[in-house]
Amino acid sequence: MKQQLALTVLLALMLPQAMLRAAENMHLHGTLVEPPACVINGDQPIDVDFGKEVMTTRVDGTNYRQPLRYSLECADGVPTALKLQIQGSGAGFDKEALLTNKGDLGIALLSNGSRFPLNTWVNMTYPNTPQLQAVPIKRDGSTLTGGDFSAGATMMVDYQ
Repeated sequence: MKQQLALTVLLALMLPQAMLRAAENMHLHGTLVEPPACVINGDQPIDVDFGKEVMTTRVDGTNYRQPLRYSLECADGVPTALKLQIQGSGAGFDKEALLTNKGDLGIALLSNGSRFPLNTWVNMTYPNTPQLQAVPIKRDGSTLTGGDFSAGATMMVDYQ
């Protein structure tokens, strides 16, 4: 009985060493890459003002279109193959448009005249940035009420 207990203790002590030796034969390696050294809009908010005369009956996805003016400055050595994304919450009636504080109103984003869906990466070649625009849209069949509206989003740039 003592011999069996001694053998069990000896095996228990040897097992972790055997597993440790096996782990020493494994080498893991890789390369950490820093995100692009780019600054969007000089680290300032991008502001789009639709003004104070957006008529509730004229919101149709075309009227009141505004340019989304921004800059992108990248350090030397950053690859020219980048991708751009605008992250935000989608409107309940159109997940590709930004949610506003008014339930039946959203803000659609356009890139070079075509819809720019939220939360989707779009490839670009630096320094040629997409020409972005924002335009109010409404839920089909809805009647908008007057008042201030706003929406928020985050623009991101990364390697392709």
